[in-house]
Amino acid sequence: MNPPRDHLPPAQRSLAPADLPPADLLRAAAAGDQSAWRELVRRHARIIWSVTQSFRLTEEDAADVVQNTWLQLATHLGSLRSPEALPGWLSTTARNQCLRLLRGRREQATTVEHLDRPSEAPGPAEYVVRQDVSRIVESALTRLPAREAHLLRLLMQSARPGYTEIAAKLDMAVGSVGPTRSRALSRLRAELAAASVTDLSA
Repeated sequence: MNPPRDHLPPAQRSLAPADLPPADLLRAAAAGDQSAWRELVRRHARIIWSVTQSFRLTEEDAADVVQNTWLQLATHLGSLRSPEALPGWLSTTARNQCLRLLRGRREQATTVEHLDRPSEAPGPAEYVVRQDVSRIVESALTRLPAREAHLLRLLMQSARPGYTEIAAKLDMAVGSVGPTRSRALSRLRAELAAASVTDLSA
């Protein structure tokens, strides 16, 4: 049940949300009126979806952007004073969410590309990744089988060991290191593809 609309002018209190002018609709939604919030979504949903289409996102990624944009509006609803600015605010916020999501996807791909670089001989390998991507990768590694996760962590060390050393550390045949590494990378890619990389801040 929606709360009383005491925050609205007397003439507006009996109106359905669909009949409320933009300023009163914003005020009602900010006060917790769920029917007013649903009307806001109905009026402006097309703006957000059109932004996701311009970025050619997948259906799943577009849905994430839409959800996060509405979450941002819910968080900042009380600070929006001008109803005329709402369409532009939603468009800008959705665009920022699209860029953030695509940037995260590129960082994931770069991380996996570094891990997939073959090397039979020991040598240094620098993996410079941003802190948030490192956290996502570490979280994904915890969901891999223990031996595969250990192998990938060895490959990510700054002083990267060779296959002979890896085989000794993991108590496995040297000839098994390559196939195990390939399986581990495939699992890691799947985990990263399923990971959420969207920051909810505007």
